[in-house]
Amino acid sequence: MARITVIEPAEADEELRRIYESLTASRGKLAEVHKLQSLNAPTIPAHMDLYTKIMFSPSPLSRAEREMMAVVVSVTNGCEYCRGHHLEALKHFWSENESAAIARLDAYAAGLNDRLKALFEYARALTAAPRESSADDHWVERLRSVGLDDRAILDATLVVSYFNFVNRMVMGLGVELESEPGGYRYE
Repeated sequence: MARITVIEPAEADEELRRIYESLTASRGKLAEVHKLQSLNAPTIPAHMDLYTKIMFSPSPLSRAEREMMAVVVSVTNGCEYCRGHHLEALKHFWSENESAAIARLDAYAAGLNDRLKALFEYARALTAAPRESSADDHWVERLRSVGLDDRAILDATLVVSYFNFVNRMVMGLGVELESEPGGYRYE
């Protein structure tokens, strides 16, 4: 249960009910993170628009790469809620063993190629030590060295930044992982 009041679908006014219905129709179900913002309903569609543009829009990064980075950020931050949701999404693209290795932050066991390993390391570094990660061109050059262009580097940074934002919102307000975190549309 969240640490603040959350408006459940049965208690929602007309505006919030439409938002909840739209989320359920587009995503397959309503998540606790969506209900967390129910006291400020207009922020929910804005949040979801940002999420879908970062995670689902055409990008030089694959959906699997973006989900892997979401898991790395969430595990690094200790955000069980986002780790759970995005690990389920990652399993949609990768094997159980590869996904589990990412959830343990074990890039070697996951068998990552150079590109994936660079994205993995960038997500960890920018999450754990943003000041050090931005101090020089090391990360931009590292990502370029594995074939990522500037658009891909921007998209990777957007994924990392977005999940740091959501992790803090979820952890700060005490959102608990649903008993069945999967079942969303992953593509």
